[in-house]
Amino acid sequence: MTASRKVLLVFAWLWVGAPFAYGVYELVLKLRQLFA
Repeated sequence: MTASRKVLLVFAWLWVGAPFAYGVYELVLKLRQLFA
């Protein structure tokens, strides 16, 4: 695997993973409010 392909792969994971992680974080906050 070439270096440019690795960079593209990392960027693609971040592009999908960052919003997903933020959504999970928001969900946890909402659940804590719901059950607190």
